[in-house]
Amino acid sequence: MSFVELDKMLNEGRFPTLLLLYGEEGYLVEQAVKRVCDLAVPPEARDFNWHRFRGKDIQAAPVLDAASTLPVFSPRRLVFLQDVHDAAAAELEGLLGYLRDPAPETVLLLSAEKIDARRKFYQEFRKVGTAIEFKRYRDHQIPAFIREQARMIGKSFTEDAMALFCRRLGNDLQEIRAELDKLFSYLGEKRLVDVADVDAVVCRTRVESVFDLTNALGSRKSGEALRCLGRLLDEGTAPLVVLTMIVRHFRNLWKTRQLLDEKVGRADIARRIEVNPYFVNGLMEQARTFSFDRYRDLFERFLATDLALKSSASHPGALLERLVLDICGESANSPRTKK
Repeated sequence: MSFVELDKMLNEGRFPTLLLLYGEEGYLVEQAVKRVCDLAVPPEARDFNWHRFRGKDIQAAPVLDAASTLPVFSPRRLVFLQDVHDAAAAELEGLLGYLRDPAPETVLLLSAEKIDARRKFYQEFRKVGTAIEFKRYRDHQIPAFIREQARMIGKSFTEDAMALFCRRLGNDLQEIRAELDKLFSYLGEKRLVDVADVDAVVCRTRVESVFDLTNALGSRKSGEALRCLGRLLDEGTAPLVVLTMIVRHFRNLWKTRQLLDEKVGRADIARRIEVNPYFVNGLMEQARTFSFDRYRDLFERFLATDLALKSSASHPGALLERLVLDICGESANSPRTKK
C-alpha cells in the first residue's frame, strides 16, 4: 500500500489496526505519523486514548495493556511505538501474539528509520499489518516537492528562483521545509517567489559551494574551481568528501554524454540519471566538453587521488589542487580533450 492509498482510507474513516511507517526520508515519516494521529483520535479525546512508547523504552507488557484497553468516549484508541528500530528484539517479540489478534478499536502505529526484515517480529507484521516505506527523495523529485509545498499556500516560484533554491539546499526535505517556512514568512502576502527573495532568505550553504566547484570543473574553469576548492577546505569539508562529490558529478557527466549520443531528450536524461531537472542544461553542455577517452583517463586519476588521500603523506589540499588542474587540462601530465 502507498501513503496516498492510506490517506484515502483515513479520510473515509477506515484505520488499519496495525500500521508501520518507516524509511530513510524522516520528514515524510514524521508527516505521515502526524496525519494518522490527527485523524485517529481527536485532541479532546487524547487524555485517555493516546499512548506513546519510545525506542529503547518500549516494553511489551505496558504496550499490550494500552492496546487491549477499550477506548474512553472515543471510537478508537491509538498506541504509538516511536523509533521501533531502537527497541529490544525480545520486547517486540512479546507483541507477536497481539499481532495475530489485534483489538479492533485500537490503532497500533509504529515508526522507524529502518527495519531488519530478518527479525521474526517484522516478518509477522508484514503478513498481518500494513507497512509503508518512505524512500529518500532523489534529486530529480525535489522541484515537484517544493512546488507542491508552495501551491498548498497559494504561492509559486519563478524558474530562476527555483533553480537557486535547489542549488542552495540539496535534497534534505526537513531542511527544505524549514527554509520554505522562513521564505514564505518573509514574503507575507506576496505570491510569487523571485531570485531576490531566495537570495535574501536562504543563505549560501556547503551544498552550493560543492555545486560551484563541480560546475567550474565541468566547464574547465580552473581559476574558479581552485577558489571554490579553497573555500570548501577552509570551511572544514573533508578532502575525501570533496573528491566523492567530484566523482559523482563526473559520473553524471559521463552518463549524460552517453545519453546525448543516444539522442535521449532532456526530460528523460534528468529522470534516468536522477538529477534535478533545473541542472540538466548545464550537465548537457559540460558533458560535451570531454571525450569518452578523457572520461576514462579522469576516472583513473580519481582512483589514484583517492588512494593518495588515504595513504600518502602529501598535503590533501595539494593533491586536490593538482586534480583540479588535471581535470581542466592545465596539468603538465594531462592529455588535452579529444573532440
